[in-house]
Amino acid sequence: MTEMPVRRWGVRRRDLVAKIAAAVVAAALMLAPAHDPQRFLLALGAVSGLLVLILRDLLAPVRLAADEAGVTVVRGFAGRRRVPWAEVTAIRVDERRRLGIRTRLLEIETEDDLCLLSAADLGSDVQDVADSLYRIRA
Repeated sequence: MTEMPVRRWGVRRRDLVAKIAAAVVAAALMLAPAHDPQRFLLALGAVSGLLVLILRDLLAPVRLAADEAGVTVVRGFAGRRRVPWAEVTAIRVDERRRLGIRTRLLEIETEDDLCLLSAADLGSDVQDVADSLYRIRA
């Protein structure tokens, strides 16, 4: 029997580049002379938030990995948690519609925890990832 390779899902490079570009634009707005403290504070908040997201994407680009022994998920800012398949109680796709917006999240549930991952976290459609996890687990 051959060992199954590790499958990994993470942030798309183009999404990281888009965040960097947005941070550069916000920084330019922040530094442009305008004598408008509200614009400066708004741009400062945008730059700060984007830098946090960029740092997380650089420190933990892979948000989910799976092999025949279990899954590894990112916890917190850049920590990791290894979960054997025996501890995974459910894998679901949660879809909600509210105010005209549809959100889909991959849920990986254990007896004591719930990990939620979006398509942006995974770089793939959450249903496709769930299907892959079902196959790997089997």
